[in-house]
Amino acid sequence: MAGFPDVATVLRGNRLLRELDDRQMAELVEIGRLQKLAADAPVFSKGDPGSCLYAILRGQIAIHTSSVDGKVMLLNILDAGDVLGEIALIDGKPRSAGATAIRPTELFRVDRSDFIPFLERHPPLCIRMMAVLCERLRWVSDNIEDAIFHDVPRRLARRLLLLAESYGQPTAEGGIRITQSVSQEGLANMLGVTREIVNKSLKALRKADAITYTKGFIVLTDVELIRRMAGDDG
Repeated sequence: MAGFPDVATVLRGNRLLRELDDRQMAELVEIGRLQKLAADAPVFSKGDPGSCLYAILRGQIAIHTSSVDGKVMLLNILDAGDVLGEIALIDGKPRSAGATAIRPTELFRVDRSDFIPFLERHPPLCIRMMAVLCERLRWVSDNIEDAIFHDVPRRLARRLLLLAESYGQPTAEGGIRITQSVSQEGLANMLGVTREIVNKSLKALRKADAITYTKGFIVLTDVELIRRMAGDDG
């Protein structure tokens, strides 16, 4: 494992695995293996067998899906400590989405043939996994609701708030700088719309002084306005 970060330390940052005791964590680390990927390398494709679970040790992974006519939608961006592939791992059915390394990435992989017996030996982990899967289902439901009932400006505002929650850094002026570089094409893929529509919506936000750009990164300069646009009363 030379050259990799401490696997147990990274895994403890995940809400699914953080409550494992030292013995259980050592057992999990023992049944897994390490894997390195170059930028743009696929982790798995939509429709592949759900044969393993991955935890990200370093790097970033894009989760995406595509239609039969080749349209791609970016569903999520995962960072170190995140786990992917757990849904297909449990039911053994084909992957519901694809995953690709955004940058050079180091993964910890556990095969289904080893992980299912591990769950059977540790029932409390099954309960936590159920909670994680329910959370994932609610996230999917929210995205479907967004696509059906909300217009693009509101969906964009909601996505910017999610990015700020995951990658936000407060600015001296009271705004939030999104430290993850996201292109207009990337935002369009997240929302399932064209880049031109996203460009128009971003221009409207800049004109309203709700956002600006600093060295290529989006800064939310009027967070309250964006929250109102997103319909977020919190």
